[in-house]
Amino acid sequence: MLVLAVALLLASVANINFWSAYLHAVGGLSLARLPLLLASFAIVVLLFHGLLTLASFRFVAKPALVVLLLTASASAWFINEYGIVIDKAIVQSIFETDPREAGELLSWRLLLFVALTGGLPSLLVARARIDYPAGLRGLGQRLGIATGSLALAALLLVMLFKTLAPVVREHRELRYLLTPTNAVQALNGYLRSRWSTPVPLAPLGRDAVKGSRWASQQRHTVTVIVVGETARAANFSLNGYARETNPRLKREAGLINFARVQSCGTATAVSVPCVFSALGRARYDDAKARNQEGLLDVLSHAGFEVLWRDNNSGCKGVCDRVAFTDLSTRCAGEECYDEGLLDGLPELIRHADKDLVVVLHQKGSHGPAYAKRYPAGFGQFGPVCNTSEFEQCSREEIVSAYDNTILYTDTFLAKTIDLLREAAHDGGADTAMLYFSDHGESLGEGNMYLHGAPYMFAPQEQTHVPMMLWMSDGFTDRFHIDRACLQARRDQALSHDNVFHSVLGMLDIDTAVLNPKLDLFHACVRKG
Repeated sequence: MLVLAVALLLASVANINFWSAYLHAVGGLSLARLPLLLASFAIVVLLFHGLLTLASFRFVAKPALVVLLLTASASAWFINEYGIVIDKAIVQSIFETDPREAGELLSWRLLLFVALTGGLPSLLVARARIDYPAGLRGLGQRLGIATGSLALAALLLVMLFKTLAPVVREHRELRYLLTPTNAVQALNGYLRSRWSTPVPLAPLGRDAVKGSRWASQQRHTVTVIVVGETARAANFSLNGYARETNPRLKREAGLINFARVQSCGTATAVSVPCVFSALGRARYDDAKARNQEGLLDVLSHAGFEVLWRDNNSGCKGVCDRVAFTDLSTRCAGEECYDEGLLDGLPELIRHADKDLVVVLHQKGSHGPAYAKRYPAGFGQFGPVCNTSEFEQCSREEIVSAYDNTILYTDTFLAKTIDLLREAAHDGGADTAMLYFSDHGESLGEGNMYLHGAPYMFAPQEQTHVPMMLWMSDGFTDRFHIDRACLQARRDQALSHDNVFHSVLGMLDIDTAVLNPKLDLFHACVRKG
């Protein structure tokens, strides 16, 4: 009876958002659909009841029920509050994110919700007196009850298959909304990936060498790759957004803005390893990327000094074999702003004795506490949402806070360009900057917030990202790059898949792993 009560609670209170999405998927509430809805609810209850019964042994039942109740409660909160879904990428982000960023998601409303819907039932479960059936008879009882529940669920599924099959096929997001099975499945996928048998690191691009355009060059090069965070292209005025969020970048005459770029994933834990790998989105797999060298390794093989400077939650394994500096903990205040990534960079450039590639990993527009991502002087748009509890803010306030983060990124990128321009003029270096964001962000469209939606049905707000390029005159001359040719490609459909090959093409690196079809520069290099 206790297992049945928990199954009913999980199927109802913990899955309000699931049933809302399911109701929409089947065409809405009506008297004719009532039998379908009741049968669907019964299927979920019977499924939970059967599976939980199999775990109803002494020393196992209570801990399992408590963990599931608390997990379901927390999952339900984030699904209801932010419109996210629970999948492997979300679990990976939880384990690999900055603790301070994770802390921004905590609130008294969250704790109260979990206490009432998860903690209180857990307390009742913990205090319940249970007579556990013993021996073979007890085992037979459990198997009989579980088999009966699962068989009845299967029977209902067969009876409703003709109706349910197209619903489930066309609305795959439903399986990511059903709590707590979504969390269990996502955690299982993440742990299997992390605890998989280690394999030797696969080499990549060990044949990389500098090409013919490096001959007889005396000046060294400095290439800065800026990895943005949670910046969506739709809110860049360079891409036509109504608010002037890029006042400084629009004055950069040599800046090339690529307006139609798709991300590899919808979360940092996926997009960052993917964009620096040679796999591409279609072939990307976390384990493959982790066990193979990537772009930074190929650059090192070609003789570059490679540095990663971080103001986020790390490089997700991308920079494991290059110099790494964590700047996210070196601030006097609570927040480390992105401009800290530029501290000491002029000196690094000035004293470099090799050609240099520097990756700057921004905090960018990471939510939900957007108002913390920029200094006070950048609060141009308002009023803003000053809390991570979106329920307390209007959508307009949330968007305004987010737009201020883009305004600050505009200044950060402009300062990076100024620094590189000065290095080109006074330091005798040929310099370039490539910027792209790891993924976008939902700001209330379709009642969805934040990011991390499974890619197959992620909204474009989470996958359409900004990308832009700046090069000094010496850089374009050195590598015979045709700016007009690149400008003509600004509205071409591109993706993160282009980054790996374009960086190699831009720096004239000869290697068998370079795919000219994905190299933006391949057709834009002047002969001679």
